[in-house]
Amino acid sequence: MSHAAVKSFDRHIYHVLLYYVYQIFLEFVLQTDACNDGIGEILLRQEDGIKHPIAFASKKLLPRERNYSIIETECLDIDWAVQKFQNFLFGKPFALETDHQPLRYLGKAQFQNGRLMRWALTLQPYRFTIRAIKGKDNVGADFLSRHVSD
Repeated sequence: MSHAAVKSFDRHIYHVLLYYVYQIFLEFVLQTDACNDGIGEILLRQEDGIKHPIAFASKKLLPRERNYSIIETECLDIDWAVQKFQNFLFGKPFALETDHQPLRYLGKAQFQNGRLMRWALTLQPYRFTIRAIKGKDNVGADFLSRHVSD
């Protein structure tokens, strides 16, 4: 590929990305996933049923975080993702998609676990709905959570 072709492609991708970032009428969708080694998320914009990626993030879990239960790791992932993309999400309704079904009750449950309660309180200022999706529909965030670098 020639240098001019690469620059043209980069310019096109940049303009498409800017289009979806600044379309205020489009819904933000945040997909999250956690595994034993890391957490991964994708911020998307949805238009006519098609999700367009805006940003990606992943993080390797600390040794102490690897000892968390599954629901704690998934909740940590959601909290970290919302904080990471707060400039896009704060003050706007958005959908949060996770393949961990019990997290659908995050805003409604009364937790005995201090970590879960703390994360639920941290997320209260945000306006979001949690959607449970199948793991096969969460491949991007799943890939990012499993392929984190040191």
